Amino acid sequence: MRRLAAVLRTAGHKVIETREPGGTPTAEKIRKILLDSGTVSLAPLAEMALMFASRAQHIAEVIEPGLAAGSIVLCDRFTDSTEAYQGSGRKLGSDAVRELHRVLCGNLQPELTLLLDSNPHASVSRARRRNKRNAKGASRHDENRFEQETRAFFGRVRDGYVAIAKREPSRVVMVDARGTPGQTHQKIVEVVRKKLKL
Repeated sequence: MRRLAAVLRTAGHKVIETREPGGTPTAEKIRKILLDSGTVSLAPLAEMALMFASRAQHIAEVIEPGLAAGSIVLCDRFTDSTEAYQGSGRKLGSDAVRELHRVLCGNLQPELTLLLDSNPHASVSRARRRNKRNAKGASRHDENRFEQETRAFFGRVRDGYVAIAKREPSRVVMVDARGTPGQTHQKIVEVVRKKLKL
């Protein structure tokens, strides 16, 4: 995301980089609850509700004002992630996620969603290593809760993402992320330039 933002800024665009869960002071507090391995017993419905609480605040404080100011908003994860993780991974179903998105997010949709497709097991291993490294810093917090899940869980998550891409091919573009970071970045830039006519 940082590399894409740099390309867009060099081309003269105003860009906001943000993430979910998080992106605002309140939403970052919710992120700590959601990702901390100490909250492993959080009920799936409560987890989904917290994701949407974080998102609603994020939309109000960051996304809508950014769009209104003419910025391109790059967000690391959005409702598709909730549909994949809670809808598919936690087996809550897509309907509940999509209805909450309609009600709590005003059905706000990205113009383009990039689905970076890679080996889910390799991605989880990489995230575990990153989180372990980050947790060693004094100001860092434990964000390993999801990485403790089973292979079956991550298989369902990937299936959920693929189903979204098939359902909404005009918005969701799958990018093969099995190459080097540089190769993946080039693919992303090509897709963004073409799709958003930049």
